[in-house]
Amino acid sequence: MHGSDTPSDWVRRWSALIAPQSTVLDVACGVGRHLRWLHSLGHAVVGVDRSPEAVAAGAPLGEMVCADIENGPWPFAGRQFGAVVVTNYLWRPLFPTLLASLAPGGVLVYETFAHGNETVGRPARPEFLLQPGELLAACSGLRTVAYEDGFLEEPARFVQRITAIRELAHAGAPSRHLLAGPAS
Repeated sequence: MHGSDTPSDWVRRWSALIAPQSTVLDVACGVGRHLRWLHSLGHAVVGVDRSPEAVAAGAPLGEMVCADIENGPWPFAGRQFGAVVVTNYLWRPLFPTLLASLAPGGVLVYETFAHGNETVGRPARPEFLLQPGELLAACSGLRTVAYEDGFLEEPARFVQRITAIRELAHAGAPSRHLLAGPAS
């Protein structure tokens, strides 16, 4: 989960789609479990969180920004990234900004709680739970590579997750997005 040291299986599985040596943004990065994983793969990492303690924890890995992205300005205006990773965080007004932050060829890897989670734990308030198909709709301008909406047993939670790519604008052969196997 969010505070643990183990990166999400979803992030591990789909991180192979991120172009080598990309700059990757981790939104609401917490103590940096995904920053550490992505840094170990050779990516430059950028993290943003509103917690000064979380930002301090990630500082040795790369660029860290302490910001309240729900009530303040987006700290990366005009910047684009080779990937944007979001886990266990939902602020719907941020969807357009996240998509605009993807460079051409960039990968969005997003996983958070979904409707139904209120039956097994927290978060339980509707504003923190995705509705069926909500991530698909939010990412309609991207090429969806993988999408899941369902229940996970350990720990018990309902999730919705998507991996989507901002396609390159050039014509020609179709992009080859190798479908990864289970996380190892």
